[in-house]
Amino acid sequence: MSQPVQPPNQPQQPYGQPVDGNPYAGGPGQGAPSAPTGNPYGQQGPGAPYGQQPPSGNPFAGQQPDQQAPFGGGAPFAPAPPARDNLLLGIGVALGVAIVAGILYGVLAGSIEREVGYAAVGVGFLVGFAASKLGGSNPVIVAAAAVFSIGAVYLGQLVGISMVLADVAQIPFSEVVGDHFDTVTKAWSAEADFMTYLFLALGAVAAVGGAKKAG
Repeated sequence: MSQPVQPPNQPQQPYGQPVDGNPYAGGPGQGAPSAPTGNPYGQQGPGAPYGQQPPSGNPFAGQQPDQQAPFGGGAPFAPAPPARDNLLLGIGVALGVAIVAGILYGVLAGSIEREVGYAAVGVGFLVGFAASKLGGSNPVIVAAAAVFSIGAVYLGQLVGISMVLADVAQIPFSEVVGDHFDTVTKAWSAEADFMTYLFLALGAVAAVGGAKKAG
């Protein structure tokens, strides 16, 4: 009696080929591929460099963490420093401030009929500070401020004496200054003492201090 013929072995399905028309029915142990999620970073490998990630609509996505985009295309324009060491300007300012401060000092001295040391110091300081602030710290400007401060204190003393004489003689102040100015200078020479010259010196010293403060 003859043996039945065994049917030939069925060909095995190649690994990875679709089975019964299902592309996800792979071989044993093979998982189905994950569907795309729309995240462009989800398909990056663990070692993908930071600067080569696909664009996501953010123009700064490709920059390094410490890299910053320049604002305005470059460094801002630096304004030029103010002009200093203007000799003529400094001397002119010292002269103008000395005249104004001297008149004010004289009005104060004539009103109270006495001189005030702090006022003389204030006159000199104001002259030196203004001259050096606008003209610079040139030694010529500082020297001019000191000389003009002495003149300012002297002018203030003359104005004060003129106010006192006008009050005593019962005549206008303008008449004393215009018609009897020689009498004013003689009165200053007669009444000048150590304190009078001290106030002149204080004005000059204060002018130098004011110039250094401004510089």
